[in-house]
Parts: sequence; structure tokens; C-alpha cells
Amino acid sequence: MRNGRALVQGTLFPEGTAANSSETEVAGDDWAFLRLTAPPAAIPTGSRQVRTADLFCGCGGLSLGVREACRSLGFACVASLAVDSDESAAACFARNFTDAEVRACDVGEILDGRLGDRLTVREKEWATRVGPVDLLVGGPPCQGHSDLNNFSRRSDPKNSLYLFMGRAAEVWNPRHVLVENVVGVKRAKQNVVSNVADRLARLGYFIDEGFVDLWRLGVPQSRRRHVLHASRERKIKIDEVQGRCQIAPRDLRWAIGDLKDVPPKSLLDQPAVSSPENRERIAYLFDNDLYDLPDEQRPSCHRDKQHSYRSIYGRLRWDKPAQTVTTGFYSMPMGRYVHPSRRRTLTAHEAARLQFFPDYFDFSVVKNRTRLARMIGNAVPMKLSYVFARELLATEAPKA
Repeated sequence: MRNGRALVQGTLFPEGTAANSSETEVAGDDWAFLRLTAPPAAIPTGSRQVRTADLFCGCGGLSLGVREACRSLGFACVASLAVDSDESAAACFARNFTDAEVRACDVGEILDGRLGDRLTVREKEWATRVGPVDLLVGGPPCQGHSDLNNFSRRSDPKNSLYLFMGRAAEVWNPRHVLVENVVGVKRAKQNVVSNVADRLARLGYFIDEGFVDLWRLGVPQSRRRHVLHASRERKIKIDEVQGRCQIAPRDLRWAIGDLKDVPPKSLLDQPAVSSPENRERIAYLFDNDLYDLPDEQRPSCHRDKQHSYRSIYGRLRWDKPAQTVTTGFYSMPMGRYVHPSRRRTLTAHEAARLQFFPDYFDFSVVKNRTRLARMIGNAVPMKLSYVFARELLATEAPKA
């Protein structure tokens, strides 16, 4: 027994339950999944395969959710292609998805045609190289990288990277598509969401798009994202999926209560060293049993004028979810990131747990604190793709 949970086959599960007891929770128990220190056994290669392509893959949050969804359904997941322009993120993806073809490059080096046009020579080559794709996923940045190369000039419609997801569907003709993005993507120039949705509809896909509150899916933070999914085979409503898969809100203690005194043996568990001014502010919060820093303790930009940034310089509460985890979780001025009971900000390990990365996920290829924070903060919690991939693929699972 540990923390009121029983050890079953090397994995922690609530006493009296077994793995796969719930379709909503990963491996039947989200709490146990996040504390796994070794990856689950691979599905035998002779099983039904689901082939994926992941654009703007980062370190692999979306692909991790798909892989676990496939595992829960008895499918082998094959990462046919993963692409990200961040070399550190691509290296981390490769470490955790050893079967994948990972490309550390701009997506435009693979998809160099316009949405709606005939495939280019390069795109035909990549269509053949990757082969059939069952599920295309991606979390494109909401701003175009206009100065990366010629194909992405400021005046070019492809400046919005979201459009690449539609182009990828034209190139690989996947059975299903899942696109995640920030809520503000609906206000993006060029109406990228509607343009991609319209194109996918013309290609024969059933479409739905809308907002997902990740706390409803069991993620212990107040993160809200926009999701577009398309399927050639199934009509799925995002709101209905959220309703069926909703879990009671989880607080910070559920997620990271067991990590507060983990020895700092690696970069993942080493706390950031705050500036002397911010160490004084952290001390003030604890000495006065406060969770919001008073204006008189803040810098002049907050102290001398009205503002609505109450969470900035704030301390987290054990009995509430975290605020949205961003790349600034190491820094007190970037949000409510002071630990509830330790005089420091969150560690990368704690932030990774809040982003729904299990303990076995290997970040060791990243040796730089800034890159590690960027990678974790920009990731998509795998619970999102887990839930929607299961919905898209469930009818194909072998009957018990």
C-alpha cells in the first residue's frame, strides 16, 4: 500500500480496481499512469496497426495520447512521421518514440504546395515515403514564421501555419484528422480554421470544431483549447465527447503532492533560482500565509497603477487546479507558479505532471533549462488526444 493505493503488477491502482477499468482514464487510472516509471509493454507488432503523422509535434504530447489510446484498444501505434522545427523537441520526441521517422525541420520543407493546389513533386515523394496514414495530428503555432524561408513570406497565405494541417490532409489522405490550438485561433487572420474545415469537408470528411476545457477530461489545470477533428468514417461531436468523458476536477495535490521533496538529482527536479527580489516576495507570501502578492510588494509597473493580474507573483493552492502551465512556470513574474508549501517555483517535473506527462517520459536529452521549460510549456496534455483518438478509433477495436 502507498498513498491509499495498492500495487498491482508493478503499477499503482486504487485498491479493488484493475487496469482498464475505465475507458476515460489512461490504463484505467490516470493517477497511476502519471506515476509509471517505465513505459508499458508495447503492443505486439502483429496486431492491427494505426499509422500516425504528427506535424509541429513538439516533444510528443499529442502522439503520446494517441499511442495510449491505441494501446487501450489493442492496436499497435506506428509513428510514420513527426516534424518540428525545434531541434531539442524533435530529439526528445525521437527518444520517446523510437519507431518514428522524426524530422527536425520546418514543415514547409515537406509540404511546399498551397492548400487546394495539385501536389508538388516533393509532396508526392513524401506521400510515398510515409505511406498510408490513419490519423494525422498537429498543434501548429498560431503565428506564421514569416522569415524562415521563401515559402512563408508575410504576404503568403501559408504564413499561418494552421493551413499546413489542411495541406497535409491533401497529401496523405488520412482517415482521421485532429488539430489542437489556442482559443484565439478562431480570431486569426485569414480565417484559418474555417478555411481548413471547409477544405476538409470538400475532401469528404465529417467535421466538428469547438472548445475543450481540459479540466473536464481530468487534466489538473485550467487549460482551454480549440479542437478541430475530421473523419472520413464517423460523425463525432466535441461537446458530446466532453460530456461522456468528463471527470471530477482534480487539484494540485492529486497531481504533484508526492513530488514536493524529490531530490534534485537531474535538471527535471532542480528548482529554478529566483532573483533576490523574487525570493523576498516568495518569503512574504509564506510569512503572511498569502496566495496573492499585495501590490505594495510588486514592481512599480503593478504597484503604481491599476491592473488585473492577480495571479502573477501568486502562490498555488493544494486544493485547486493549477493555472494554465506555460513556458514561464519557472518564473514568479510569469504567473501563479509558486509552490503551495515550498519556497520556490514549480520544477520541470511538476510542470510535466500537470501537463499529463508520465514519470517515464524521458526529457534527458534536453540539457538547457530554458529549452526544457519551452518544451513542457508548449506541449499538449496527452489526455486530449487520448480521449479523441479513442472516440475516432473505438469502432475498429476487436470485440471482446
